[in-house]
Amino acid sequence: MSDSYSPGVLVLEDGTVYPGTLFGAPVEAAAEVVFNTGMAGYQEICTDPSYRGQMVVLTHPQVGNYGVDAAVSESTRPWVAALIVRELAAYHHHWSAAESLDAYLRRHGVPGLQDVDTRALTRRLRTRGTLRGVLAPAPAGGLSAAYVESLVEQARALPSLSDRDVVGEVAGAAVAVPPDPQSLSGRQRAGVRAGPVVVLDCGAKHNIVRSLQRRGVPVVVVQATAGLTLDALLSPLPALGERADSHGSGSVGLSPLPTVGEGPGVRGRPAGVVLANGPGDPAALPHVAAVVRELLATDIPIVGICLGHQLLALAAGGTTSRLKYGHHGANHPVKDLRTGRVHITSQNHEFQVDAASLPPDAGFYVSHVNLNDGSVEGIAHRERPIFSVQFHPEGCPGPQDNQYLFDYFLDELVGRGQPSAVGDRQDTRRADR
Repeated sequence: MSDSYSPGVLVLEDGTVYPGTLFGAPVEAAAEVVFNTGMAGYQEICTDPSYRGQMVVLTHPQVGNYGVDAAVSESTRPWVAALIVRELAAYHHHWSAAESLDAYLRRHGVPGLQDVDTRALTRRLRTRGTLRGVLAPAPAGGLSAAYVESLVEQARALPSLSDRDVVGEVAGAAVAVPPDPQSLSGRQRAGVRAGPVVVLDCGAKHNIVRSLQRRGVPVVVVQATAGLTLDALLSPLPALGERADSHGSGSVGLSPLPTVGEGPGVRGRPAGVVLANGPGDPAALPHVAAVVRELLATDIPIVGICLGHQLLALAAGGTTSRLKYGHHGANHPVKDLRTGRVHITSQNHEFQVDAASLPPDAGFYVSHVNLNDGSVEGIAHRERPIFSVQFHPEGCPGPQDNQYLFDYFLDELVGRGQPSAVGDRQDTRRADR
């Protein structure tokens, strides 16, 4: 922790001012401001690519007490625009900590603001909805009305997430996941020998890939670039001896696989596709939704997570809309409408699938709902091995209770899954790091 800190301020677009003390990098930040209700997991929050373009307010009163450990990062770097806390721990203590949160953010150019009344700020965001803001140093002479007004104008001039290519900004976030040698199930590994599982990376968290690897699954990560095509998604494997990177994708723990399918360039047809999480507005990704729509015309099993869930709904003919202040935390109750069971989930998203928008002839139905606000938390196809969830089954941060969804997906790959029974397959094995 730095020996000296200088005063700073957060100014929202509605003119509200929150004074505090700067930490992390000594730079200004301008972004949307959201709050996260998790009690731990600040490093995973900071490194979640879905937070690109946003400052995060942590509602837990003390942050940074166990330091930072590179092994628990969810990406190659922090993606938050800034971190806002009530109290930054003066000292960190954990056997695996490599550095303090302050030093980590400073090293990556991310500013922070402590000594903030985060309770008042959170209540403001809940009342008014997500707001844009500017975090800046406080002038030596104090906060003048003119200085505050200049920050208000700067905040109001910020583009919304829907107007930014935030997915493009986090491109490649999941490619650098180190292989995880752990395997939970040799049976499931044998079930996907015909091809790898492809992860469409819109800003995927590392633990999505790791959760598949632990089950012995070869994984190929394909970036959701502007030039994404169905062929690129379904034919990501290089010829023997070539690097996957030359095909616009990255391999993770990839072993040689036989050629499956027909047509030029088809090398190792995927056994399944995971539409992973990412930042921003799904409606701003029509090119990705179009590829997913083409994917629906194949017989390949599909699972969507967070943004991937929203893209699946768009591809099926549905629509999405923005929530008032999003869902950000590790304790959101979600009900499986098929079984009546309630799951505590980890969430991070600003947008939702509109339940009434799913066309009746598309074959999809709402499978899960959020018990706090009734929003859609999952959809599934009535006949085919295709489903998605708005929450994060991989957790990190948050509960690992929903890891069973990865097992269910792999069962679908070998034809043993039952769409109506997904809520009955509770995997009691802990599959966190």
